Amino acid sequence: MGRISFSCLFPAAWHFSLPSQILSRLLLPPFRQLFIVGLLFFLLGTVYLLLVTGKLPANWITKENHFHRHMARVTDVDATDASNPDLNYGLVVDCGSSGSRIYVYCWPSHNGNPRELLDIRQMRDQNRKSVVMKIKPGISKMAQTPEKASDYIYPLLSFAAEHIPKNKHIETPLYILCTAGMRILPESQQEAILEDLRTDIPVHFNFLFSDSHVEVISGKQEGVYAWIGINFVLGKFNHAHNDAVVEVNVPGSDQQEALVRKRTAGVLDMGGVSTQIAFEVPKTVSFTSPQQEEVAKNLLAEFNLGCDAHQTDHVYRVYVSTFLGFGGNAARQRYEERLIENTTTRNKLLGQHVGETAESPLPDPCLPADLQDQIGTPEQKLHVLGTGDFDQCRHRLQGFLKLTNETQTSLSGVFKPPIDYNNSQFYGFSEFYYCMEDVLRMGGDYNTSKYAQAAKSYCATQWKTLKERFDSGLYASHADLHRLQYQCFKSAWMYEVLHSGFSFPTDYKNLKTVFLVYDKEVQWTLGAILFRTRFLPLRDIQQESLKGVHSHWRHSFSFVNNHYLFLVCFFIVLLSIILYMLRLRRIHRRAAQHCSPSSVPWLEEGLGSPTLPINL
Repeated sequence: MGRISFSCLFPAAWHFSLPSQILSRLLLPPFRQLFIVGLLFFLLGTVYLLLVTGKLPANWITKENHFHRHMARVTDVDATDASNPDLNYGLVVDCGSSGSRIYVYCWPSHNGNPRELLDIRQMRDQNRKSVVMKIKPGISKMAQTPEKASDYIYPLLSFAAEHIPKNKHIETPLYILCTAGMRILPESQQEAILEDLRTDIPVHFNFLFSDSHVEVISGKQEGVYAWIGINFVLGKFNHAHNDAVVEVNVPGSDQQEALVRKRTAGVLDMGGVSTQIAFEVPKTVSFTSPQQEEVAKNLLAEFNLGCDAHQTDHVYRVYVSTFLGFGGNAARQRYEERLIENTTTRNKLLGQHVGETAESPLPDPCLPADLQDQIGTPEQKLHVLGTGDFDQCRHRLQGFLKLTNETQTSLSGVFKPPIDYNNSQFYGFSEFYYCMEDVLRMGGDYNTSKYAQAAKSYCATQWKTLKERFDSGLYASHADLHRLQYQCFKSAWMYEVLHSGFSFPTDYKNLKTVFLVYDKEVQWTLGAILFRTRFLPLRDIQQESLKGVHSHWRHSFSFVNNHYLFLVCFFIVLLSIILYMLRLRRIHRRAAQHCSPSSVPWLEEGLGSPTLPINL
């Protein structure tokens, strides 16, 4: 078959196929520029629309958004760069019963997303140590000399002032929050101490400080702050990844459908004196009586942790309850007092002398086997001998929980909302961790059967054997003799508080006992500053919006305008195509006028064409 020549349609110098020739003909000024401009607008409009609607792949998002998704959290241990002008600071003084401690926090400017919280972390010095200072005694010791309260706290504020750049002092919020030690003082003495701080601190320091920044907080507030701090460190307030979700009926909201977001963690904390529980209540609670509803108001805290009051992403309903006398040491003291009382009464009724001498000790199932101990006061003491029976100890301790038959109650008959144990997670601190780790060496994920078996084995071990293990250094840096003596009791007490008091199922798998969260101790002060600075991001967002369209052009258009831009780009490309079609039609007409009629049969027959003159 001969070669087809199109020299009648196009110049002889064009040695391309028909599509290439037509395209080359079309891409001549001014249509080439129009095509390129239209195509460019179309591509930009498409990319822009996809970016706004969030349809681009994760690796296409801007560097700024990529940073938002992978924010550095408070686990950072690098020294704080105090020369960074974009770094902000905040101070919280924890005025406890035994002493006061100041924490210095810092955070970068807010990223501009109103649904995200400030990235607050503890400030660290050049040695990467947390900037913290503690003094003794507690501020409540100033009750008789309230005019010296500001002198008492002066060293803490001076310490913080040395670490924070001077030009940042005026915008650094200072909060002085007093806890248990101040709560037991009469209100008049509390107010006298607080008034001295309000009056004198602004004279010596120019931190951002107002009258409302110093107060005596309730146990409920302290519990909420602890819950906030732990969940913040765990990343539970980052709702971008819903690997573990829960449906939430947002408090105070009229929306019908439940909000689906990341599941938060509950907190169990058992100290020496008290035990505390705090967890989110995702669904609306129903009450069995008006009295129960009234009690619940004092135990449920509803708050918005976000900076925008109209957004529901960070609206939480948290149950917090503190049980005085239910800590490990306080429970043991109550137990011993009951033993002495019951034994003394029985001895008098029956004419016995059980426990009065070491030769006739009172059996105690809550002490290791064969451990001899004396309890009570010198005036009324009792000799006891451990029998190491874990199950019998548990049975005895159930009466100290003060449970009732009412529904939705826990220790001492206090109201407790139902917990969805199948979709929950809890972290246990203090005694919940010590009971599992210091001696049994099984801290971490809690398994009821393994824990009970380990505790039962420990209780049944002869005290002589336990003492030999201790002397050989087996429990070095983990436990002392006091822990060894009362490990059996505290193991049983923790078990009963968890399963009988708080009604956790024995097959519950989502309790983790810890001392540190991400290798660091989490204080309630972190939650306090997160809550009290929650509106500061609005300032950063407003400042960011003033920087102009060139630096943050994506935020300067509304969603409707984004669609308008796309439509404009689309019509520009459509107009370009129409113009090209018209141009193509003119080209065909012009070619038909210059072609010879005799060439048509050759084209139809597929024969080689003769050499034809080119008529321009």
